[in-house]
Amino acid sequence: MEQVNGDTLAAARKVIAVHINYPSRAAQRGRTPEQPSYFLKPSSSLSLSGGTVERPAGCELLGYEGEIALVIGKAARRVSIENAWNHVAAITASNDLGVYDLRWADKGSNLRSKGGDGFTPVGPALIPADAVDPSQLRIRTWHNGELVQDDTTEDLLFPFARLVADLSQLLTLEEGDMILTGTPAGASVAVPGDVLEVEVSTANGGLTTGRLVTTVEEGTTAFADFGARPKVDDLQREEAYGSRAAAGLAAVGPALSPELKAKLESVATATLSSQLRKRGLNNVSIDGLQATRPDRKVVGLARTLRYVPNREDLFKTHGGGFNAQKKAIDSVNDGEILVMEARGEKGTGTVGDILALRAQVRGAAAIITDGGVRDFTAVANLEMPTYFANPHPAVLGRRHIPWDTDITIACGGATVQPGDIIVADSDGILVIPPAIAEELVDDCIRQEKEETFIFEMVKQGNSVDGLYPMNTEWQARYQEWEAGNHHD
Repeated sequence: MEQVNGDTLAAARKVIAVHINYPSRAAQRGRTPEQPSYFLKPSSSLSLSGGTVERPAGCELLGYEGEIALVIGKAARRVSIENAWNHVAAITASNDLGVYDLRWADKGSNLRSKGGDGFTPVGPALIPADAVDPSQLRIRTWHNGELVQDDTTEDLLFPFARLVADLSQLLTLEEGDMILTGTPAGASVAVPGDVLEVEVSTANGGLTTGRLVTTVEEGTTAFADFGARPKVDDLQREEAYGSRAAAGLAAVGPALSPELKAKLESVATATLSSQLRKRGLNNVSIDGLQATRPDRKVVGLARTLRYVPNREDLFKTHGGGFNAQKKAIDSVNDGEILVMEARGEKGTGTVGDILALRAQVRGAAAIITDGGVRDFTAVANLEMPTYFANPHPAVLGRRHIPWDTDITIACGGATVQPGDIIVADSDGILVIPPAIAEELVDDCIRQEKEETFIFEMVKQGNSVDGLYPMNTEWQARYQEWEAGNHHD
């Protein structure tokens, strides 16, 4: 098999890269483009396997992205999708390296952040394009020997032939040009001393590029004052690493302390509802659902997932691969509650046994959906409670497209925002704004103490007149009772 060499690099007059193309990456980024978008990398950024790449002095975030590179074999101008693959000579592995520290200066063009010398290693071998099915390729990346990216081209947002045809509408793709076709989920950050490896192969493993190896080293020459200098913030760290957790950043949103959680668990849902109503919050119950574990009471922070009505063309772009449903399930954290908006649609399942089990394994406190549940017996046998409208055997795609996550949604007639506190038991499901939770639950505890006193007084034969609710006389007697009980 032909190897990538200096002549290969010299022949590449243009290096074109695609922003987002894998559904898993789109889900991770939280956006799915309707059309492909591109940026140029200088041909001087190309390098061979076995080389080094410099993390520029003063930079923190050298990102790596394993990708499949197409090598153009003959000029393409205004070619059709059907004919486009005939203009590709070979494929190889590539690593779309870049420093997030410089994105602020030219975000969009990516010239500073992704155009540095050695920032596009390719190789080591070329696989002939006519020997592969472009929809049956596998891309893998290793970071210090650990497999961190592993995906296939089966469900790309924009198949390779479409990229070639699309680009050829406006510019001539010349022999030797390279197209970097996007990276799957799992891209992250490397530091000096790290070794990065990327391999492209046929899905059955019959043909392979071999591993493209790049070692990261520390730059020693500082940026001059007359140009853009490196700077980073937590948003860039989150994007570089793929998530706040991976970047070592604290979660966004209010925390549910163990003390607050214990208080909420100690009071009745009816009491919470009463105190919410006193504050003018009358539309904070998720209604019409049943529970797989009515014996359980759960308290947790809401994570949200929204389904939209199925539309076949959109399901093709949003329904497969690492879609929003799988993203939500696979990112729910310990003690959180995944709340799904299914528009009260009962004609299909919105979660089944495998994804419910995955949520349980990740530590989810519960799943709440105002749609159906598939594999009901298996879901009901899980320790984690699921609140649902009804069992239904049909798959998601019959009525729904998983659309987006961690946004404001509607479920069972209530509005739910990420970070809202959910309290659910056999009496119902309440949505509590986190800003009032401490004050609310303290008032609930006081209310339940009063109701314990009232219950005892009624048990002793007292009339409820003036006692429930308590008038001034009974309030005074209650204060004495409470002081005595507190003293005990």
